[in-house]
Amino acid sequence: MDKILRINMGAKGGPEISITPIGEYAGLGGRGFTSAIISKEVPPACHPLSAFNKLVIAPGLLSGTRAAMSGRISIGCKSPLTGGIKEANAGGQPSQVLARLGYAAIVIEGKPEADDLYKVFINKDGIKIEKDNSLRMLGNYATVEKMKEEYGDKIACISIGPAGEMRLAAASIACTDMELRPTRHAGRGGVGAVIGSKGVKVIVIDDTGTTMREPKDHDRFIKANARFIEGLRKHPVTGEALPAYGTNVLTNILNEAGGYPTYNFREGRFAGAAKISGETEAAMETERGGLATHGCHHGCVIRCSGIFHDKDGHYLTKQPEYETVWAHGGNCGIDDMDKIAMLDFLDDDIGLDTIEMGATVGVAMEAGLIKFGDADGAIELIKEVGKGTALGRIIGSGAAVTGKAFGVEKVPVVKGQALPAYDPRAVHGIGVTYATSPMGADHTAGYAVATNILKVGGFVDPLKPEGQIELSRNLQIATAAIDSTGMCLFIAFAVLDQPETFEALLEMLNAFYGLNLTPDDVVALGKNILTMERTFNRLAGFTNVHDRLPDFFKREAVPPHNVTFEIKDEELDTVFNW
Repeated sequence: MDKILRINMGAKGGPEISITPIGEYAGLGGRGFTSAIISKEVPPACHPLSAFNKLVIAPGLLSGTRAAMSGRISIGCKSPLTGGIKEANAGGQPSQVLARLGYAAIVIEGKPEADDLYKVFINKDGIKIEKDNSLRMLGNYATVEKMKEEYGDKIACISIGPAGEMRLAAASIACTDMELRPTRHAGRGGVGAVIGSKGVKVIVIDDTGTTMREPKDHDRFIKANARFIEGLRKHPVTGEALPAYGTNVLTNILNEAGGYPTYNFREGRFAGAAKISGETEAAMETERGGLATHGCHHGCVIRCSGIFHDKDGHYLTKQPEYETVWAHGGNCGIDDMDKIAMLDFLDDDIGLDTIEMGATVGVAMEAGLIKFGDADGAIELIKEVGKGTALGRIIGSGAAVTGKAFGVEKVPVVKGQALPAYDPRAVHGIGVTYATSPMGADHTAGYAVATNILKVGGFVDPLKPEGQIELSRNLQIATAAIDSTGMCLFIAFAVLDQPETFEALLEMLNAFYGLNLTPDDVVALGKNILTMERTFNRLAGFTNVHDRLPDFFKREAVPPHNVTFEIKDEELDTVFNW
C-alpha cells in the first residue's frame, strides 16, 4: 500500500484521476489515515456537502495480509450530521481487496456541476470512471446486482442507496460481505451523504491477479498471527459468546444490568428483551436454515455475524446486530424479531445508519407520530425515507433534526449524533465516551462497557463516577490506534485481558513492516490521532460545551437503579489532559 488514488469529481471535462505517493502520510492506515487527510486538507469551517470536503476511504495497516481479523475499512470526512471530523468503520471485503491492489487510500474530492451519477471500477490494470444514471435511486442490493452482471462475481463493492443520493445526514456507505451482499455499513455520521454529494454511486473493486501483501519477516509474522488467533479463540467473549450468539448476546446482559435504553431512554430494562435476544435470534436463524455463526470477511476467526431468513426460509438480511436490534427493538418498544430484521434490511438497502434510524424512530414515537411498540408504523417511517417524501427526508436527517421538527425536548444525541445502545446513567464509562469523543456519541470510540459491564480489563463500577474518566481516556487512545490497523475492534476483549495477545498483535506489525514498535508507540499513535481530530473540531467551532450529554441524563433517574449521570462537566473537560 504505497499509493493514494485521488479522484477529482469537480475537474473540468469530467472526473480526473491521479495516483500519488503516500508521502507525508507514510506509517498511517485506517482511521489514522482518514483523520490525517481530513485534518490537513479539508477546511474545518466548510459545508460538509461542498466541494471543499473530501471523502477518504482507507484500509488498515494490516489489511490485505494473512493477519486474522484485519478486514476493517475506515471512511472519513467532515460529517454533515455532527459538523465535525468523522471516521466511520465497516467490515466486509473491500478493505482486503483495496489493500491488495496497493492503495493506502482513495480520496474523492471536488463536486460535479451536473447532477449525474458515476460508477468507479478499480483493478490491477487501472481505474475507470463512467456515468451511469441507470443506477439512480436504486437500493444497495439492486446496485450490487447490476455490478455483478457487469463485472462478474469476483468483486467487492462500496455503494450508497437512495439516502446517500438525497444527501441525508443519516446516510451510510455499504460494503459487500463474502456473499457479495451490501450488509456491512460505515454507518455513522452521514458519510453516505458526502460521497453522494460528489456524484459517486458505487465503487467496484476487483483484485483478480493480485496476491496477499507479504511481510518483511514472513516466519516471524506467521508465528505471531498464530499466537494472536490462539488468544482470540481462548477468550470467553471472542472464542465463545460472540461466535455462538453474535453481538446480540449483549441484549440479555445489558437488560439484566439495567443499562438497556427502552422507550427513548425512559427505562433501563425492556420486558420483551428475551424475545429479541441473541440466544433467541441464533435459534431462529438455525431453525430457518440461516446461519448463526458467520464471518463478514475472509480471515475472520471470531465470526460474530450471521444470516437471517424469514419465516418461509428465504434470505432477508444479515444477522441484525446488537445495536440494530436495540435501536429498532427495545428503544422503540418493539419485541418482534422478524419486524426488526425487516427494518435492518430496509436500512441497509436504502443506505441508512441503523443506530441513527432507531433513535430517530424513538424520537418520532416520543412526539406521538406513532406509538411505542408500533412495528408496522416504524417500517412505514423508514420506507418514507426511501421514497424521499418530506416526512422521509426529516426522518432520514436523524434524531436531532426530527426532534426539532416535532418539538421534542428529549432527544438522545451528542454533537448531533444519536446515542447507541447503552444508557450512560447505568453505564457511566460509556457516558464519558459519548460526551467527549470527537466523533459524537459513539460507543466504538472507547468501549467502556467492556470494563463496566463485562469486567474485561478489570472492573469499574458502572453506577458510580469514580474511575470513569481514566477508563474512557485510555480506551479512546487504544481504540484510535486499533482503528488504524484494520483490525476488528472486538479483538480488544482478548487484548485487554491477555498481555500475550497484545504482544502478538504488536509482533505482527513489527514483523510485517520491519519495525520495533513498543506499547508506548501504540499509545503515542492513538494520542496523535485524537489530537488531530480534536484540533479539526476546535477549528470547526467546537468547544467544551459540545462535550456534554443532554441535560435529561443529569435530571431524570433511570429505573431500575434510579440513577442519573453524575460526572461533572469539569471532570469531562479533563479526559484529554495527558
